[in-house]
Amino acid sequence: MNRIEGKVALVTGGSRGIGAAVAVRLAREGADVVLTYLHDKENAAAVVGRVEAEGRRGLALRADSADVDAVTGAVEETVAAFGGLDVLVNNAGVFAVGPVEDLRPEEFDRTMAVNVRAPYVAARAAARHLRDGGRIISIGSNMAERVVFPGFSLYSMSKTALVGLTKGLARELGPRGITVNLVHPGPTDTDANPADGPNADVVRGLTPVGRYAAPDDIAATVGWLAGPESWFTTGAALSVDGGFSV
Repeated sequence: MNRIEGKVALVTGGSRGIGAAVAVRLAREGADVVLTYLHDKENAAAVVGRVEAEGRRGLALRADSADVDAVTGAVEETVAAFGGLDVLVNNAGVFAVGPVEDLRPEEFDRTMAVNVRAPYVAARAAARHLRDGGRIISIGSNMAERVVFPGFSLYSMSKTALVGLTKGLARELGPRGITVNLVHPGPTDTDANPADGPNADVVRGLTPVGRYAAPDDIAATVGWLAGPESWFTTGAALSVDGGFSV
């Protein structure tokens, strides 16, 4: 592939699931990759190993996406370690689900800090360093498009906020050739949402293609958005959900 040969990418929350698949995909496309993690040091090291197996440089940084200084620091450390930044993927997220009357204020605060503030802070820090033609890609959720189960009010609100952020940044950074896009994954087979989970059959029944995606399916769209062919796509929210949102 090597469509982004010599580029530098930062993927937040890259130690597992979609984030790990994105990190490896970008390495396969030719980028050196920095990923952040919070708890999964061993998994993060394994993902770095997979990045390096693609012949690229890899680095894992511990950073809590709820911490403004940690998010900004991850951007700065990426630039210091690899000499620049071309692709930012805002993937880190938290998943607080439950009846609205039961969710505590601290759950609201952390959800908004990780799912909304962190992408804003990372983009703010990255904007100072992104080279012309750079990319910002955020990972949203199909729950921003269609909420079919109760208990998702907080989560869907946080992911919907990324639509406005994406559009605003696309307008602001477009003159520099920097594109900003949002990917809304649908049912994806991860630790947090396994394809053999208790509600999986119901979810498959609501999805026209009748199955879950693999993390690599989402990473493929991110890889395209990171590459040169997507230069005229910006401010877009792409649903990669097997038709769940229709």
